[in-house]
Amino acid sequence: MLIIRDDEVRARLTFDVCIPLIRDAMLSLSNGENSNMLRSVIKIDEGKFFGVMPGSLNGPENVFGAKLVGVFPDPIESGRQRHNGIVVLFDSENGALLCVAEAETITAIRTAAATAVAPEALAREDARRLAIFGYGTQARHHVIALSGVRKYESITIWGRDSAKAQSFARELSDRVGLEIGVSASAADAARESDVICTVTTSSDPILHGAWIQPGTHINAVGSSIAGPVEIDNDLVERSRYFVDSKPSALAQAAEFLSAQAAGLVDASHIVGEIGKVLAGTVSGRRDASEITLYKSLGHIVQDLAAVRYLAAPAQMASTTNAVSPFEIS
Repeated sequence: MLIIRDDEVRARLTFDVCIPLIRDAMLSLSNGENSNMLRSVIKIDEGKFFGVMPGSLNGPENVFGAKLVGVFPDPIESGRQRHNGIVVLFDSENGALLCVAEAETITAIRTAAATAVAPEALAREDARRLAIFGYGTQARHHVIALSGVRKYESITIWGRDSAKAQSFARELSDRVGLEIGVSASAADAARESDVICTVTTSSDPILHGAWIQPGTHINAVGSSIAGPVEIDNDLVERSRYFVDSKPSALAQAAEFLSAQAAGLVDASHIVGEIGKVLAGTVSGRRDASEITLYKSLGHIVQDLAAVRYLAAPAQMASTTNAVSPFEIS
């Protein structure tokens, strides 16, 4: 059995590699080629959760497996990560256990890779101003991933702690070759952007529909379970709303569930899955004035696709000299 440690994930799972993998995985999911269950989430204590995500992935090598992950609040001060866990991969042909991979970095990279796919399908072609709400691990990966697939003219960071936001912006500016600004106002950051990514741990809305200009695309990423919301009901209602998995969204997309409970939307408000947009079976953006929104919950096929790649020995040499998202510490 192969064990893939976090340092190997950091070295080999580049965004150049991961973004196409995730795109293909989402196409495969929406085409009905895989068998996947809703994630199970067990509450351990206040703000502490254990998640189990099982599923299968077809392709060059058919595999199945699961991610087991613990999510704990605010662990960075004590030197721990917020997400800790493993991805277990099996061979679908003979049931053999192929590998166990540390999940924290895989989760960070595949989530940002999925977000990078969405604006290419849903944002305006002339969208050049990016705003990131948040300054944690996911924000860092999102800046790198999104700036790698589109040439943004400006990137703005907003967060509640301005000092942390400033430090984050300085760190990432050199990495992406563009001076990154910091906004003191969430409303101003939203009004002045074409693409917005929310990657916070907020329990209450930090992005409001009243701030959003026509033609904006939003990636709502931070909340991955029912309960905490990053965007308000108004924005859900006003947007052309897409998801990674419709069954998952109906069960666990907190912002959608909040707007649904308020009587503002129902299941028909979900236009479709991003995989169907990529396949051309569901229309994405229809005109330059629409507000599009992609709700990312994260899906096991994304983890399986990443680990399947890492488990293939032939890939080792081809990624030796690739640029890693962890090039700066």
